[in-house]
Amino acid sequence: MNFEKAKERAKELRDLLNYHSHKYYVEDNPEIGDYEYDMLQRELAAIEKEFPELITPDSPTQRVGGSADGLFEPVVHTVPLESLQDAFSIDEVRAFDSRVRDIFSDAEYVVEPKIDGLSVALEYENGVFVRGSTRGDGNIGEDVTANLRTVNSIPLRLKEDITIEVRGEVYMPKKVFAALVEEQELNGEKTFKNPRNAAAGSLRQKNPKITASRNLDIFVFNIQRIEGGNITGHKQSIDYLKTLGFKTVPFYNKFNNVDAVVAELDRIGEIRSTLPFDIDGAVIKTDSFAQRAEIGSTAKFPRWALAFKYPPEEKETTVIDIEVTVGRTGVLTPTAVFEPVLVAGSTVSRATLHNQDFIDEKDIRLGDRVIIRKAGDIIPEVIKVVSHAENSERFTLPSVCPSCGANVIREEDEAAVRCVNPECPAQLLRNLIHFCSRDAMDIEGMGDAVLEKLVSNGLLSKASEIYTLKKEDFMTLEGFKDKSSQNLVDAVENSKKNDLSKLVFALGIRHVGQKAGKILADHFGTMENIMNADIEQLTAIEGFGGIMAQSVVDFFALEQTKREIEALAAYGVNMNSQKEKIDNRFEGKTFVLTGTLPTYSRNEASEIIEKFGGKTASSVSKKTSYVLAGEEAGSKLVKAQTLGVTIISEAEFNEMIK
Repeated sequence: MNFEKAKERAKELRDLLNYHSHKYYVEDNPEIGDYEYDMLQRELAAIEKEFPELITPDSPTQRVGGSADGLFEPVVHTVPLESLQDAFSIDEVRAFDSRVRDIFSDAEYVVEPKIDGLSVALEYENGVFVRGSTRGDGNIGEDVTANLRTVNSIPLRLKEDITIEVRGEVYMPKKVFAALVEEQELNGEKTFKNPRNAAAGSLRQKNPKITASRNLDIFVFNIQRIEGGNITGHKQSIDYLKTLGFKTVPFYNKFNNVDAVVAELDRIGEIRSTLPFDIDGAVIKTDSFAQRAEIGSTAKFPRWALAFKYPPEEKETTVIDIEVTVGRTGVLTPTAVFEPVLVAGSTVSRATLHNQDFIDEKDIRLGDRVIIRKAGDIIPEVIKVVSHAENSERFTLPSVCPSCGANVIREEDEAAVRCVNPECPAQLLRNLIHFCSRDAMDIEGMGDAVLEKLVSNGLLSKASEIYTLKKEDFMTLEGFKDKSSQNLVDAVENSKKNDLSKLVFALGIRHVGQKAGKILADHFGTMENIMNADIEQLTAIEGFGGIMAQSVVDFFALEQTKREIEALAAYGVNMNSQKEKIDNRFEGKTFVLTGTLPTYSRNEASEIIEKFGGKTASSVSKKTSYVLAGEEAGSKLVKAQTLGVTIISEAEFNEMIK
């Protein structure tokens, strides 16, 4: 390759790698697999080695890793969390051994699995967990202490009162990942692409409750710094970490020659698909800490360790069908059915094709020969088309719902094709659960399990039929007796008195949440007025955008919607706004609520503000009149102080509403 071609290719590779690095490390949304990324990086490194003058400051080869993006407080690592040099062949492993043995002929190695997750540092003072942070760029990470506390396998107190910092890998077990992806697909949400992606996205949540719900785990594999102690080698250090109460890497073995190391790499490669967690390789580390200090590091990597990467297993097969199913949110999901093939330890015959854009991008057709693999060794995915069958035609998702026959829509802001028929059988249970939920019609006792029984027994086929149920209907269900059945009948009857805003939200109109439902009810006053509103009237409402307006118009234009509203009205469900207004003392004033108030819930405080003519907002700006702050007020309080917005307590608020 001559200089000019090398220069052009190097720029192309830098742009590609920087783009994919940002998608992977910052957005937690990779578009290519690790193996493809590694190959691009290797190609760039080879060009830069041949033409050093092409090395630029922004080259991905010149940085250790990604950077913190400001979502959390920065943490400066006292001991850098280094990355490792990658190897993709046994020859490279033997070359590494030769370099080490040129310095220490008696070197021993520890080989352990390379867990595919998010690297973190855990700090303990006198045996108590005080701070946890992400790796970031190796020198500066992000403080995610609150989220790490939700990982049950991280000890909050060690078995010794020692001051220590350790490094570990937070990961999502394969079973948890598979269940999460299934749930996301059912809800019509964008799915995580692999366990590492899922672990990173879960750990970097602003709300620790979301992190806790994701069932993350951790393996600890390194001591970064320690006060006291006499530890001389890596295997000894992991043994010690176990005694402190850490969950360490599941297996780590010491070897005194490279042949034994290679045999261990082969063994790990053979069992990796059977492990309950995902790995993206194996790590070879010089055991002796004294030898490590002599061997040293480059500007980017330690010379005493190597990360061996296994290539993803890919297989070729034939697409024999493309099935289209309807999820609980109405999203049409295409699934490729192909000739069964053994991949990464199990036989697979199906893979989701996500949406029409994915199908078009890869031009997937019936009869195609395709390459498949398992994302994260778990979820089957189609990588590319090898060849089309003779006379094949491009595949297009149906224009009508395969479940109910209603026309489907594709909105500008999303890739999914969706059925919006409120009577669609495929969406029935999900719609009923939403209709009965607390923020909607708030029918106490009508939970998921009860609704599922009612549907499966043929007692419910639409939300309005809830109001036709009798005590005898509930008593036919397993576990229901006279009193519990009567309680449900009473709860259903009480829900008829709800304000119109609750009913609007309960209908499940696309893009219309609880707040938008209240805006519609307060502005128009009756269900009839809402149903007759046009785009111009809707967009004239403050805080009501074009997408929401179009969604409302489309929803109420459906004949199925009109029939459902008529039925609800006939059964006595309230169709009018019950907005109560005391006076206009807060007219033109905007409140932002933050923290936990002593006696009011946020909904209660918001209702009071609205009764006095004011309104609430979710974020602080220069237009904010007051910030009503309770205990543990966070960033909104800080922003209010910065902007000079008036901050009031609940006691001051009570004085204002006397």
